[in-house]
Amino acid sequence: MKVLSPEQVGDVAEVFRLLGEPNRLRIVLACLETERTVGEIGEALGLSQSLTSHHLRLLRTARILRAIRHGRHVAYAIDDDHVRDVLRNMVAHFTEPHDHGHDHSHDHSHHEEP
Repeated sequence: MKVLSPEQVGDVAEVFRLLGEPNRLRIVLACLETERTVGEIGEALGLSQSLTSHHLRLLRTARILRAIRHGRHVAYAIDDDHVRDVLRNMVAHFTEPHDHGHDHSHDHSHHEEP
């Protein structure tokens, strides 16, 4: 894995900070599989158009989402496959059953008493 510069570490941390706000995360997840307009996102999530637009600006600036112009309409989609893969993996992490039986880092039953 590449070593990140301090500036790059800051950029990655900023992306996670932005995604740490639940409405922004919900917006990004709404765009995970298909393009969505501001109206569609706001309606699906119960957010005002102004609040949705504010979050979308932040997400675009951080290169999490990109704007795609269709004539007079603008749709939003995940910026690239790297972002999509991280989000899909995190969703899978929390939605798929996990077998924690093989995780010995917190299992103290194998330690013998002195």
